[in-house]
Amino acid sequence: MSSVWDERAAAYRESDAHREGPGGHVARRLREAGLQVVSVDPAPGMQADVQASAEDLPFADGSFDVVATRVAAHHFADVAAAVSELARIAADRVLVVDNLFMGETVEEAERLRDPSHVRNYGEAEWRSFFADAGLAVEAVRRFDKPIRVEPWLERAGCTGADAARVRELLADRIEGDTVTLDRIALLGRKPR
Repeated sequence: MSSVWDERAAAYRESDAHREGPGGHVARRLREAGLQVVSVDPAPGMQADVQASAEDLPFADGSFDVVATRVAAHHFADVAAAVSELARIAADRVLVVDNLFMGETVEEAERLRDPSHVRNYGEAEWRSFFADAGLAVEAVRRFDKPIRVEPWLERAGCTGADAARVRELLADRIEGDTVTLDRIALLGRKPR
């Protein structure tokens, strides 16, 4: 997957849909607020501080006050293992923001648009991942994420018949030039 993301890195760094809005480019915003941040990504092209997978983070237990992942978990090969790793390296809290499971039709569209997509998960699944990792869910927020369709397809290199099929599969979520995805944010706390 890394080479695909190396090729896409600039498009995602420059994407208004990813850079702006609630939570956009979390590491940048936290650094701008004066916090010390260590970013992690398996793809060298994403220019993270550390290159590693979410399922195998190279940090000691409790290394960070807060550990966050934003709109990446649907790419993790083993999301349960990744959440366990996030909990392991967090001293206090874990924040996960990702797309919600919206049905098999949406999953088909997501995989067609972006073959690195593994799966979106529902709230009950997320709560289970957190509980299994020893995290108490402190807060959950669901929200809509409108994204302009054409740039969304282009960033993933989805064109032609594949792009037409994605539009067809998501027709009930597309209005004008925008597709609306369901997102979830979960804040978990380690026991004291």
